[in-house]
Amino acid sequence: MHPPPQTPPPGRRGWVVDVLPALLVAGFGLVDAVRTAQLLEGRTSALAWVVVGTTAAVATWRRLPALGIGLAWLTCALQVVTYVPPLVTQVALALVAFGAARWGRPVTVVVAGVSLPLGVLVGLLLLRDGWFPASGGSFREALAPLTSSSTTIQVGVVLLGLGTLALPWLAGLAVRFLARARRSQEQQLAAEAREQESAEVARLRSDQARLAADVHDVVGHSLAVILAQAESGQYLPDDDPARLKQTLAVIATSARTSLQDVRAVLQVTRSDDTAPAAVPVAVLADLDDLVEGIRRSGREVVDEQTGRPQPLPPELAQVAYRVLQEMVTNALRHGRRDAPVLVQRSWDDELRIRVDNGSDGAAPTPGGRGLAGMRDRLASVGGRLDVQPGADRFAVTARLPVRR
Repeated sequence: MHPPPQTPPPGRRGWVVDVLPALLVAGFGLVDAVRTAQLLEGRTSALAWVVVGTTAAVATWRRLPALGIGLAWLTCALQVVTYVPPLVTQVALALVAFGAARWGRPVTVVVAGVSLPLGVLVGLLLLRDGWFPASGGSFREALAPLTSSSTTIQVGVVLLGLGTLALPWLAGLAVRFLARARRSQEQQLAAEAREQESAEVARLRSDQARLAADVHDVVGHSLAVILAQAESGQYLPDDDPARLKQTLAVIATSARTSLQDVRAVLQVTRSDDTAPAAVPVAVLADLDDLVEGIRRSGREVVDEQTGRPQPLPPELAQVAYRVLQEMVTNALRHGRRDAPVLVQRSWDDELRIRVDNGSDGAAPTPGGRGLAGMRDRLASVGGRLDVQPGADRFAVTARLPVRR
């Protein structure tokens, strides 16, 4: 399927470019017709129609090139029938050939290209066969050297005429392909700009989602610890200020740690680097300290490890820390206080983290970001999350690939 040709630009300036050549052809054609009328007694009306047809063909050279080619052929056919010789003004038909190649549809371009050699050959055959009547003897005598010359000279004249008409057609074709290449380049640049803009929007949305997930994990975990400590403080005896101070100290430590983590997350978002910087690995990889913090909150924690622990790359350490943080946060918020929180870590070809807590069998709160956020984090590093709800237990297992 061929692409549609480029339409000439509209507006007053465009119409001036269309009409001005036609007015010039009409003026010069009138002068040409007055000079030629002396040789064409009784055929001045036909001569006038030839001028009108040539002017009309030139007037449509940009807007309606197919019509211009048709009018040019009708004008030449009228000349053959009425024995009107070619006029000097008809050299302007070269403009029609240019317009057909530049703005015409593919069929118009082909027809215009075929018309050039066909028109010249027909003209030569008519001259050789004595096209002109006796009344036009003076004009025929003027062309006698050509019609009576050798075939080589006649072929040379044909090639000269063909070149004169073919050059504008070839020029129009060249401009057509150059304009098409320029439009293709502009469309490609526009597509690249849109793609770059879409990528930038996607990156910003990804950064926003990552920021929301980090803030959710940090603040949610700290609030869960603070809430657990505050609830346990209600049951402390009044005559035990030491335990009360210990509870308040844990609350203060959790709040302070949460504030530091939030500042670290916000500091990352203000970085000038396109890739987000990671929070220090020493904090993210300290899974033991995270589990111990839950134990300090007053909840019973059973921590089990199998295999040989090994250092994790920064991106895996960050995901492991955040996922475990969200797991124990959910256990504090939704698990039964009279049941211990079981934390299992298994090191092998993958790091498997499982948190199991007592449950009353209620379904997870809809609309929460906890499970979805963990799945997204794990999927970003090639891991996965498994959820095993039960009647009295609720277990979540995270699997992370360990890169050796």
